[in-house]
Amino acid sequence: MKLMSEVLGNDTAYKTSEVVVLAGKDQLGGNLTIPAESNVIVLFVHGSGSSRFSSRNRFVAKTLNDAGLATLLFDLLTEEEDEVDRFTREFRFDIPLLARRLVNAIDWVKNFESTQALRIGLFGSSTGAAAALIGSTKRPNEIGAVVSRGGRPDLAGDALPNVRAPTLLIIGGNDPVVIQLNEEASNLLAVEHQIEIVPGATHLFEEPGKLEQVAKLASDWFVKHLLRTS
Repeated sequence: MKLMSEVLGNDTAYKTSEVVVLAGKDQLGGNLTIPAESNVIVLFVHGSGSSRFSSRNRFVAKTLNDAGLATLLFDLLTEEEDEVDRFTREFRFDIPLLARRLVNAIDWVKNFESTQALRIGLFGSSTGAAAALIGSTKRPNEIGAVVSRGGRPDLAGDALPNVRAPTLLIIGGNDPVVIQLNEEASNLLAVEHQIEIVPGATHLFEEPGKLEQVAKLASDWFVKHLLRTS
């Protein structure tokens, strides 16, 4: 495991470990950040065509780290799969595959010495939100909260009624199709859940200040449902 220093805020620097997440015979690259005395880790499940280097997810991860939460940003595809997917797009919408990879990552976290005692939350973006919801049903005793950013929870299909983790769905106010899909999916959730619509935001929350709102909403949700104070 290699270590690299990464400055995440004006006043705070965290050590981020470059890790290899085992997924069966496959190896997935990841970046693991654990603030001192953290007892929670949030796994980031990126959307279609993205990776652990997603600038948006890294921005949200910074906010979570500042709140004392550990984060794992990892690739859902191997390097070979990613190379193929750039041309064929055959993997990025393979939700069952992405969900299996997430479950592999959850199991890796529970077996890795530095993270095995941490409570787990999932942050999913776009198609990654569907994988996060499905993954939460595969390890219901491990996952304590889920957040979706501009997600497609509808792609989780039959898994939605089986979700047991409190779920926050964050959608841009100027993303009407996704709002409708999230509202329809939320009707199938039988667990505590909430929809937060960020006014004036489009699908990627690119407008000034909008991603900051997403990060604050996500941080508050994970702190509320996961963070132990004693």
